[in-house]
Amino acid sequence: MLKSVKTRRATLSDTVRGEMAQKGVQVEQEAISCSICLDPLKDPVTIPCGHSYCMNCIKSHWDREDEKKTHSCPQCRQSFTPRPVLVKNTMLAFLVEELKKTGLQAASADLCSVDEHKGHDTVSAAAARTERKRKLKVSRQNIQQRIQDREEDVKVLQQEVEAINGSADKAVEHSEKIFTELIRLMEKRRSDVKQQVRSQQETEVSRVKELQEKLEQEITELKRKDAELKKLSHTEDHNQFLHNYPSLSALSESTHSSSINIRPLKYFEDVTAAVSEVRHKLRDVLRETWTNISLTVTEVDVLLSNPQTEPETRAGLLRYSHEIALDPNTAHTELLLSEGNRKVTYISQPQSYSSHPDRFTYCGQVLSRESLTGCCYWEVEWRGGGVVVAVAYKNISRAGSVSVFGRNDKSWSLVCVNDSYYFYHNDVQTPVSGPQSSRVGVYLDHSAGILSFYSVCETITLLHRVQTTFTQPLYAGVNVYCSDTSAEFSKLK
Repeated sequence: MLKSVKTRRATLSDTVRGEMAQKGVQVEQEAISCSICLDPLKDPVTIPCGHSYCMNCIKSHWDREDEKKTHSCPQCRQSFTPRPVLVKNTMLAFLVEELKKTGLQAASADLCSVDEHKGHDTVSAAAARTERKRKLKVSRQNIQQRIQDREEDVKVLQQEVEAINGSADKAVEHSEKIFTELIRLMEKRRSDVKQQVRSQQETEVSRVKELQEKLEQEITELKRKDAELKKLSHTEDHNQFLHNYPSLSALSESTHSSSINIRPLKYFEDVTAAVSEVRHKLRDVLRETWTNISLTVTEVDVLLSNPQTEPETRAGLLRYSHEIALDPNTAHTELLLSEGNRKVTYISQPQSYSSHPDRFTYCGQVLSRESLTGCCYWEVEWRGGGVVVAVAYKNISRAGSVSVFGRNDKSWSLVCVNDSYYFYHNDVQTPVSGPQSSRVGVYLDHSAGILSFYSVCETITLLHRVQTTFTQPLYAGVNVYCSDTSAEFSKLK
């Protein structure tokens, strides 16, 4: 029976080769080629959409898509969930082998440009043209796809330019209105002060002049009285002197000088001092607010946030290397900091740290001194039973089990032990697979909301990636929870 089947297959092969050779049929090489590797199909498989690929090629392609939880066809982009099971297409495999043989037989009958064929393989010009034409078609398809992608990128960038310009114009317009209002307010206050000073000036001057007039009238009266008394004193007639004396000796009530309240010569200097104080306070406020305004302007992120731009190699990640220094005020009392506050060791003996509200009191944790924004990359080398590499907001709790990295919504952590990894956030555990290493890399793109953890050894392997929205600056952290265990933030070149 088996011999009969082999005989029929041999007869079929001979028939196919014979008919194609006799009729000169030219089969497009593309029909039996894999669009991934561009070579003739090896162990061909056909996926649900009908396209065929080498088994290893489509497996490798889908392996790279495993993290997305969906798998697609490289040609038509149709997606499949769950991942389809691949089965070799025996009929297509048989046809490919026969077409290969047919192509070689036909090649012996056509135009090689070399008369002697010793020392090199021959192929027909038609077959060579077909192969080159196939590759040319694939190249053009790739180029056209890239052109289409780049044109879409250009449109997106143009929209981004328009958005930037529109946002900047609105910011300038609104700022101008606000500063104009402030200037108008200052002008009004200046006018108010001027008006009040002038009004008070008029009142005080009027009061002084009124008193001055009374005094001048009194002086005139006193001079007149003095003249009469002088005249009386020169009267020689005794009877006349005695008769006139009573009417001339009586004086009107005097305005005593003690009733005149003359203040020290400051007058309106207090007003000047008060205005000067306003100037100093306003200058301080403007200086502080200007710093905030300036930082806000310079921190505006107008670049497109695209998770696909994350570096894929360690060399690419090292371009964003950031040196981490730990904050002693946050370190648990049983942690020893060394190497310029880059290394932390759990020693089970309380250190003589001063009391501080930022200090962790529940477990062996510590945070970095500086906050992290923008794109940053750092690596942690650890030794011992295990560590937790983390990032956290500054307002994370410092006491109780809720303060543990990853056990709350204010921190993200990767637990590293000798034989496994676990990712934690908001007290939810996610098992992580990957090569074991004593060095962990962390990449942060704060504005894009990307946080990635890597296993770093001879090669770098992505362990886990987070895509979220960070609402506050982050701080690098580490939890050293085993005795004689250490973690050191590496100096990266």
